[in-house]
Amino acid sequence: MRTSAFIRVRPRPKKSFMERIGLIGLGRMGVAMGGRLLAAGFPLAVWNRTRARASTLLEQGATWAASPRALAAQCDVVLTVVTDDAAVQRVYTGDDGLLAGDVAGKLFVEMSTVRADTIVELGRQVAAKGAQLVDSPVSGTVGPARAGALLALVGGEPAAVERARPVLAPLTRRIAHVGPGGSGTTMKLVLNLPMAIYWQGLAEALALGTRFGLDRAQMLDLIMDSPAALAALAIKRDAILGSTGEVAFDITGVRKDLLAMIATGQQLGVPMPAASAALMSFMYATAAGKGGDDLAALIPHFIDAVQRSVGISED
Repeated sequence: MRTSAFIRVRPRPKKSFMERIGLIGLGRMGVAMGGRLLAAGFPLAVWNRTRARASTLLEQGATWAASPRALAAQCDVVLTVVTDDAAVQRVYTGDDGLLAGDVAGKLFVEMSTVRADTIVELGRQVAAKGAQLVDSPVSGTVGPARAGALLALVGGEPAAVERARPVLAPLTRRIAHVGPGGSGTTMKLVLNLPMAIYWQGLAEALALGTRFGLDRAQMLDLIMDSPAALAALAIKRDAILGSTGEVAFDITGVRKDLLAMIATGQQLGVPMPAASAALMSFMYATAAGKGGDDLAALIPHFIDAVQRSVGISED
C-alpha cells in the first residue's frame, strides 16, 4: 500500500498557562465562588479562620493552606472575600498575613465590600511589596455566584485588571472596569445604597398598610405589579411573608455595608440622611437577634415592632 510522502499532521494545541489561585474567606459567597473556580479547572488553595468551612471545597479538590502567608507563597493570584475592613487588614497585614512574605509579581483581588479608603491604602501597601491589587466586589448573592452570573465591579491598573479577567470570568456574567484602585469598591457602595434604603422604605410602607388593616400578601402582589417593585422583590416575597429558607444576604451584612457607605460619604462630603435612617433599622434588627436572617426578614421584624408599639403582636 502506497503512503503519501506528505502527511499533514495537525499540530497539538499548546496548553495555556493556568495561574494558581488562592481564595481566602469561605462564607456562603466564598464557597460558591471556589466551586466555580474548581469547575473551571483552576488549581485552588484555600484558607479560612474556621477550617470546617473549607470542607466542601476540599472534597472538590482544593488544597488547604496553613495561613494567609503560606497561601500567598504557593499562589499566583489571590482572591479575598472577607467580612469587613478590619478583617481585610488582618488577612493582608497581620503577622502571618498575605504580605508577610515575598509576594513580588503576585496579583491580589480584593472582593470584600469595604470602605474605599481601605482599598486605596491597601493598594499602596501591596505595591510597596512589588505586587498588584485589584478591587473587585461583586453585585449578586449566592444564587448568581453558583451560576457564574455575578457582576464584577473592578478598580485597578489596566494591566492588572486584564490579568484578573480569566480568573473572574467563571464567576461573572460581566466584568466592568470602572477606574483606578478603589473605584470598584465605591461602585459597589453606589449599587448597594439605594437597595438598602429600598428595603427600609418597603418595611415602612407595609407597616403603614398593616396598621390600616390591609393584607400583606395582597399589598406585595400589587406592589410587584407596579413601578414600585425592585427587581429582587419577587425573589424575596416569601421571606417578607415570614417563610424561612436559604439566606442569600443577611441583615448584619447590610448593616456593615451601610456603615461603609456612610463613612465613605463623610470622607467625600456627601450627606447620607436616608442611609443613616436605614442603618438605624438594620442595627435594631441585629440587636434583636435577627442579624443572621435574610435581609428581607427586616420587613416582618419592623412590622411586628410597630404592632408591638401599639400593643398588637403578630406572634
